[in-house]
Amino acid sequence: MKQQDIQVPLCERCSLESGSIFKHLKPDEIDLLNYEKDFRQYKRGDILYQEGNRISGFFCINSGIIKVFKTGLDGKEQIIRFAKKGDIIAYRSVLSNELACTSAKVIEDCQVCFIPSEILISFIKTNSSYALELLKLACHELGEANSFITDIAQKTVRERLAEILLLLVNEFGVDDQQFLQISLTREELANIVGTATESVIRLLSEFKSDKLVELNGRKIKLLNKKGLEKISNVFN
Repeated sequence: MKQQDIQVPLCERCSLESGSIFKHLKPDEIDLLNYEKDFRQYKRGDILYQEGNRISGFFCINSGIIKVFKTGLDGKEQIIRFAKKGDIIAYRSVLSNELACTSAKVIEDCQVCFIPSEILISFIKTNSSYALELLKLACHELGEANSFITDIAQKTVRERLAEILLLLVNEFGVDDQQFLQISLTREELANIVGTATESVIRLLSEFKSDKLVELNGRKIKLLNKKGLEKISNVFN
């Protein structure tokens, strides 16, 4: 598709479709957002920003999937979250005026809008409803981070993998053949769980033998959610 054939998404339509935080903006603020944003397209493997760099704005995802991660001293990635349509990333570095504390990499071709820092700051100062929703979002992400830390400390790798598979189904859904919509490498799965790739490969093989999942290359189908829930202790 040629660049000129691609229509830049309108923020008012996107926010209603995805339920993004921008639905709390006033009409004149939406107009400003549409005027100031920079529409960008990225391919799988592209880096949006890197940990330790200063960024001059934040990103709103229009389509595709992006992984947000930190890199350890040994170079190993720890995936923090996935961002999809309607999500915003890198906003906390803008708010704190600090260097980026994470990196963001495309795992499914995406379209994003880059929004300058001063736009976010101005909305916070002039729109209390928007500021409150942004605070709620930040608190929600902090709560998820706290839960992840607890899981790492208290759950086995087997329990964490089962929980991650269930979370991916809830977050991204399944296709018409009931396989997970999101396609991840075994290394990426390991980087979410917080373990070695070999451990994930072994455990997936065990899950397959126990008729909990079906595997087809990168694709994963959950055959027994109740069984995975029991392993994950997610409701205990």
